[in-house]
This record gives sequence, structure tokens and C-alpha cells, in this order.
Amino acid sequence: MLGHRRTFLAAGGALVANGIIPRARAQATPTLRLGILGDLTGPYRDLSGLGTLACVRQAIEDLARAGTSVQVEVVQADHQHRADVGSALARQWYDQGVDAILEVNNSAIALAVADLAREKDKVFLATGPATADLHGPRCSPNHVHWTYDTWMLAHGAGSATVRAGGDSWFFLTADYAFGHALQRDTAQAVEAAGGRVLGQARYPFPATTDYSSFLLQAQASRAKVLGLANAGTDTVNCVKQAHEFGLTRRMRMVGLLCLLGDVRAMGAEAAQGLLTTEPFYWDLNDRTRGFTQRVLPRMPTNIYPSTNHAGAYSAVTHYLKAAAAMGVAQAKASGRAAIERMKAIPTDDDCLGVGRVREDGRKIHQVYLFEVKTPAEVRTGWDLYKLAGTIEAEQAMRPLSQGGCPMVRS
Repeated sequence: MLGHRRTFLAAGGALVANGIIPRARAQATPTLRLGILGDLTGPYRDLSGLGTLACVRQAIEDLARAGTSVQVEVVQADHQHRADVGSALARQWYDQGVDAILEVNNSAIALAVADLAREKDKVFLATGPATADLHGPRCSPNHVHWTYDTWMLAHGAGSATVRAGGDSWFFLTADYAFGHALQRDTAQAVEAAGGRVLGQARYPFPATTDYSSFLLQAQASRAKVLGLANAGTDTVNCVKQAHEFGLTRRMRMVGLLCLLGDVRAMGAEAAQGLLTTEPFYWDLNDRTRGFTQRVLPRMPTNIYPSTNHAGAYSAVTHYLKAAAAMGVAQAKASGRAAIERMKAIPTDDDCLGVGRVREDGRKIHQVYLFEVKTPAEVRTGWDLYKLAGTIEAEQAMRPLSQGGCPMVRS
């Protein structure tokens, strides 16, 4: 674990520690405790970690400035992409008084945390995981699936690429629950749009750094499109190595969960033309630009907010609004009641705009298809995307009737 850090937010005193909950103390006002369970040292660290903490702090401050002041404590820890570590931390946090856990950018760990939240009647704000099972067969009255999911990512980039002529695919896939789900959903979208899947290669996660043998398999398939069913530094290294091999001149690269920080790490020379689907981009509109200006001083050096960071801001904003509306004591007493209130009121924030939380726990908002600019088009270091298309909120997410969520009435 990292060392302790303390900070004070406009919405009240907030202890920020790494995985350690302080002893309860007498308080005149009920305090909500949030736990950020993310990646501080691994392949998703720049999309997670201290950037998520910065955006959570910004959400609390922005709400206080708008007149919604809630006493909040925040703890943060590294799940290390190990199911045993992540599950143990989540159980410890819930047992020690954490009311809501957020982020959990590992689908296998997220499914375990969702079960724990239901068992203990707590809240899980699933802002980091992508598996669509969280609002499908594994849905629960104690969690919401917030930012993106494998169905959304697949049908955004996958369908659009087939329509543009990329009708034969090869997948390079991280060998764990998230990668499998992303490949599965994208393959279904490709085939539904009239395309074909010519092959796949799965690599050990998170231990792989050399993708040369897998890229050679992709090249030998003669597919037009290489679908990268991975994320973080894995995606970055795949694109860089594909560019070095000259593969990007022969195959269209599609980052199925490729975020702005990843593209920045690749560089426009290697990433130009890559397609990706995201619900947030810092330069998308006036609201996203305003948020970015406010949060940048809090962000780690030379990191702009990405979709993961924005999802944490959005979810915490809505959770705290719901808690304030129902009363913090009641929100602490029942995670299920807090989630019900989140579903009952519309969402609106500077990152993901207006939307709602659906019956199955899926957060509904607009999604955008972006293409990475050429080096000649880039004005500044983080000016990397051009808008290639907009997917309206109700079309961006899997239809309610197709998810298999047992909470949904037929």
C-alpha cells in the first residue's frame, strides 16, 4: 500500500488513505464513505489511480459550490488485477463502514464486488469495468453500471467499421473476463452487420508485453481489421508494435476500449486513423472543456481526464445528489434504497451530459465514435480526436429486453 495522505474538500473533511479505514469517531453529521478500488501501479494506472481521485474530489467540490454539501470521506487502494486482493479489500471496506465502492476497472473483480454489495446492502458504482453482464444476468439492485460496456463498445466501433468496408476481422484479446466479453460482443456486432471473423489470438493478461507472434498471426489471416479486445498499456503496446511492423498500413486498427490517454501514449504517428468509441472527450463541448479546466490542476502531471475519470466524476455526482435528496442517514442505511433513488431522478453532469439510470442498472447517455487525427491535424499534445459520429443514448446501449437481467419485468 502507499502511504497516507490527507486532504480537505469543500464538502467537508475527507480522509484520503490507501486501503485503510480510520476508526469510527463521533460526528454530528452523517458521513458518506467512498472507496476507489482501482489500478495504481498496473497497465491501467494512467486511466485510473490518482486521476480518478482528482475527479472524485472535483465532483464533491462542484456539488458543494452548487449548494449540495455532503460530508464525505474517501479511501483508495490498488486491486493489482488480482481477484483475491480486490475481493478482500472490498469486503474489508464494506465491513469497516464504506458505503459505496467505485471504479474497479477489472471485470472479474467487479463481478465479485457486485455480489458483495448485494450481500451487505451497500452501493457499487461500476464506473471502470466493461463486461455487459453487470447489467445483464449479473444485474443487482445494489449496483449501477455507469460508463461503458462491451456491448456499447462493440456496436459503436464494430458496426461502424463494417459499414465503412472493414468486413473481415481478426481479434487480439486479453485472456480474462473483460477481453472475452469484448471479443464476443464485437464479433456478434460484426457478423450482424454482414462482416466475418477470420481468427483470434488470446494472450496472457497482465503478463504480456511482446505481441509480435500474435501480430504475425493477425497479418497471416489477411483480415482487413485488427480488433484490439484489451485496454490500457496493452492497447498502447499493440498499436506501437503493429506500427513498427508496418501492419497499420495493411489493416485498420480498432481500439475496442481505447481511451484518450492510450492514444496520447501511442502518439499520433502510430495511432492515426484508429477508431474508438467513447462517451467523453475533453474538447467535445463547452461543458467538457469547462470541467477539464477545473480538474486539470488536480490531475497527475501531464494527464488529461479520460473517459474512466469522467465516469467516476459523473457517478459520484449523481450518487451524492441522490443521497442528499433522500437524506444521508437513509442512504447509508440501505444501498438498495440509494440505488432506487438514483434510478428515480435524471442524471446531468458536465462530463456525460443528461441521461438516466435504467431499470437494469445501466446508465444511459450519448456515445461518440472518434477517429484519431493525423500528426498534421494535431494542434496540441491532447488534441487527438475528430468526431466521426454520434450514437444517441437509447441506441448506444443494449436493448433492455436483450440483456437477461432478472430484475427486468417481461
